Amino acid sequence: MFQRKAVALISGGLDSMLAARLIKDQGVHVEGITFFTGFCTGGLHHISGVYKGNEPKRNDAAWVCEQIGIEHHIVNIVEEYKDIVINPKHGYGAHLNPCLDCKIFMVNKAREWIREHGFDFIITGEVVGQRPKSQRRETMPVIAAESGADDLLLRPLSAKLLPETLPEREGWVDRDKLLDIHGRSRKVQMALAEQWGIKDYAQPAGGCCVLTDENYSHKLQDFWSHRNRKDYEFDDIMLLNMGRHLRPRPHFKLMISREEPETRFMEGYRKSYGHIKTVSHSGPITLIDGDMRGDEDWELAARITARFSKGRNAETVTVRIQPKGEEPREIEVPPLPPEMIEKSWYI
Repeated sequence: MFQRKAVALISGGLDSMLAARLIKDQGVHVEGITFFTGFCTGGLHHISGVYKGNEPKRNDAAWVCEQIGIEHHIVNIVEEYKDIVINPKHGYGAHLNPCLDCKIFMVNKAREWIREHGFDFIITGEVVGQRPKSQRRETMPVIAAESGADDLLLRPLSAKLLPETLPEREGWVDRDKLLDIHGRSRKVQMALAEQWGIKDYAQPAGGCCVLTDENYSHKLQDFWSHRNRKDYEFDDIMLLNMGRHLRPRPHFKLMISREEPETRFMEGYRKSYGHIKTVSHSGPITLIDGDMRGDEDWELAARITARFSKGRNAETVTVRIQPKGEEPREIEVPPLPPEMIEKSWYI
């Protein structure tokens, strides 16, 4: 018998893992695909080598595919994805997350992929009613239609609640063995995982996209506002996810590393930004984004940097100041008292 082939969109979470496993267990050849947009925390950590608490974490999407025994493909869509973030047709979610446009885009990319590789249909881990913008009953047909996938898109976890797809009608999969999960509770998925002996998986309610994070979205909006245009490069995405971001003056922002791994990573941008580094005491590197308008601005930035160094309680800290493209110079400054660092400076 001819074996049908499906590609599963793998996020690294439990839902996509279960969806792929359900179809694989029906004798379909399944492979996983993950689209790298630049906004997934796991991908950002792996590229930068910076992990919270300095503890390396696994790549959840690759791990999921390994656990269920399928090949995993990672496709870089950073440049193509820009228009989705900047001009989402269906708007943003609670923050700067273009979830509906994102899903349409990724399913469309999967549709292109199955054409190029001779696969038959697409699997996703979507569940009816699970997410307020992209996984409502009324938006699921929109995703299928606008992506061009139409009835080649199968959602195994909620299939019984949705119209039959081509794989079901043609008997490539048995609809009776698919599920009717709905809503935001993950109890059914967690019970199924336990039944299959899957005990280790990413937090079921989690998502890896930093655009769903309020703090990150605020940083990106601030970035756009002060650049006077909605655009970004991949390096911007990386740095928005690194360090403390403070804007003590409207015309410049400080990006201050927090831990040694961040410091090492951010030092790679020394030629692209003016920066400050403590000399007399161990401490962070501070990258300057914006226009410094004289010694007063540099001194303020230096005193803030000193405050976050090991010399925070010293009378003075020696720092090295290096404007972009200029020779460095060293100055001694008293660390800025914490009560003088205004909450409104934090982005």
